[in-house]
Amino acid sequence: MLSSVLPMVLQALGNPDLSVSSVSTLKKICRECKYDLIPYAANIVAVSQEVLMKQIHKSSQCMWLMQALGFLLSALPVEEILQNLHSLITPYIQQLEKLADETPNPSNKMVHIFASEPEHFPPIKTLFELVTSVTLSIFQQGPRDHPDIVDSFMQLQAQALKRKPDLFLSENLDVKAVYHCGLISLEFPESPTVKSTCLFYAELLPHCGDVPAVGQVVQEDGKLLLKAVLKAIGGQSPRSLMEQFAEVLFCLNKHCPTLLAMWLKEALQPPDFPSPHVSAEQKDNFAEQILREHVNKRRVKEIVKEFTLVCRGLHGTEYAAGY
Repeated sequence: MLSSVLPMVLQALGNPDLSVSSVSTLKKICRECKYDLIPYAANIVAVSQEVLMKQIHKSSQCMWLMQALGFLLSALPVEEILQNLHSLITPYIQQLEKLADETPNPSNKMVHIFASEPEHFPPIKTLFELVTSVTLSIFQQGPRDHPDIVDSFMQLQAQALKRKPDLFLSENLDVKAVYHCGLISLEFPESPTVKSTCLFYAELLPHCGDVPAVGQVVQEDGKLLLKAVLKAIGGQSPRSLMEQFAEVLFCLNKHCPTLLAMWLKEALQPPDFPSPHVSAEQKDNFAEQILREHVNKRRVKEIVKEFTLVCRGLHGTEYAAGY
């Protein structure tokens, strides 16, 4: 049945009058039959790519189409996801290179895309949304075997927030999903991935006030981020990463102090969290010290450094003295 229905749907994608029906049908097929679509994946990607480049559909239909591609690609092995992602983004890279009047250079494909002129924004926006949508599909499969992809993804999100935060205003971007990918990434054993993820949150939190989707997800799930940071400080992550986690804690206190005070009180209540080595009094003291520091980042790093030693049962030891 797919072999007879699919060509009709793909043909209809190129007709603006059938925009809503064709895109919603493809999205439904990709969601419910993604494993049956594997033989047709290359064709679906090629047609979708052409349609996106021609800007036939409105932004809401483009979002559905990207979601459809996310469903489809999530059924493929990661290597094939990356191949298809490469073929999807190449036309946008070429468009940007043409706009910037650069000689195509594969080695810097994602490096300077945020340092462009205003007229470059539409292809950058679509490119960013495509990369984000498809990478989220890798997270659906389980990203554990691909720390390099996760690292690059978190760096990309951090750079977008730093240079073009307007990208996070897009209705096509699932900010909540990206935020939760960060929570998963914080628990990776690879230090570079964790550093990139901490950088992502350090760039995200200042936008609680000016990007509604960021403000909403932090209000709803900020406590989960705090718990992940406390877990890391409590001993889950290497001590060499404590500066990065201190940075996230500092940003939480600077940009959502009232919420952080409430979250800290709740999170530190369980007796053995974040470590069985710390007493209730030590935890209260830690929370009070952190909540006092809205300006002095260095002091927050010192507080975290001392608290992580207590959590690890190392405070006052010779081993800690050399730290």
